[in-house]
Amino acid sequence: MRRVQITKTDLSVSPICLGTVEFGAAIPEAQAFALLDAFVAEGGNFVDCALVYSDWHPGTKSISEKTLGRWIKQRGLRDQIMLATKGAHPELKSMHVGRLSPADISGDVDKSLANLQTDVIDLYWLHRDDVNRPVSEIIDTLQSAVDAGKIRYYGCSNWQIERIAEAQAYAASRGILGFAANQPMWSLAKVDFSKVADQTTVALDEAGIAFHKRTGMPVNPYSSQAHGFFTKMDARGRKGISKTDDAWYISDSNLRRLKRVQELARQYNTTVGAVALSYLCSQPFVTVPIVGCKRLDHLHDSLQAADLLLTSAEVASLEIL
Repeated sequence: MRRVQITKTDLSVSPICLGTVEFGAAIPEAQAFALLDAFVAEGGNFVDCALVYSDWHPGTKSISEKTLGRWIKQRGLRDQIMLATKGAHPELKSMHVGRLSPADISGDVDKSLANLQTDVIDLYWLHRDDVNRPVSEIIDTLQSAVDAGKIRYYGCSNWQIERIAEAQAYAASRGILGFAANQPMWSLAKVDFSKVADQTTVALDEAGIAFHKRTGMPVNPYSSQAHGFFTKMDARGRKGISKTDDAWYISDSNLRRLKRVQELARQYNTTVGAVALSYLCSQPFVTVPIVGCKRLDHLHDSLQAADLLLTSAEVASLEIL
């Protein structure tokens, strides 16, 4: 599997990142280990987690990070894995209350280091923003963690583009990189954000895409497969779409995109899921989509996108409104 260089860093990562939401909880540890083993066996090396993952289930806190940490330790693969995790997420019962104080960030970094059984995190994401905190304080806190050797690089997740630009301007004034990448919700399927329950999430819109084209800042999108929208529609039509979060993506625009995805899948002798992911991988700026899989066959299908790059004309053809 080829490697992608995260711009302005020395992070060389697989073109697909494996997400670990529900590892150790809805996805039992043995199943999680099997997915991680298969990912590495097929050439993957970029894994994403978060301190808060699976905390919505009763039981041990941060179970996904701890499961990932046990796998890394047991397999002895720390030097081969580009390890990313997220912190500074609001408490789940008070999502409107930010947690981006220096103490919050520093405390969460230390917790993640312990959970993951590692001395350093390759890419540390802020899971949410708190617009009441000045970007200068946030960047200074993260840079202190870099200086202390606890994290190598840092990024932001679910931040508005205006705040990212402000943070990057401050970082530039200090002569440092600042955010190495952005992790928003983004897929080929346009999302009806009015139906998204958690309004603290941020989807990459046309203005955001323009920002990344202009700046070259890398993107590590989550929900990159739109909950399997194209795969489900291709296999079963609307019968395959649930009435809950899958309904975020039902629109005439996305149905038109489905037809073009199916055409390209036939042309390249691959799956519609691989084409939808390849749309992200084929952007003019570095984009490494995160995939969340519960089954080995789903993981294998997703990884078919790793070496499939579409032409700029094909990318444009998928953006039919």
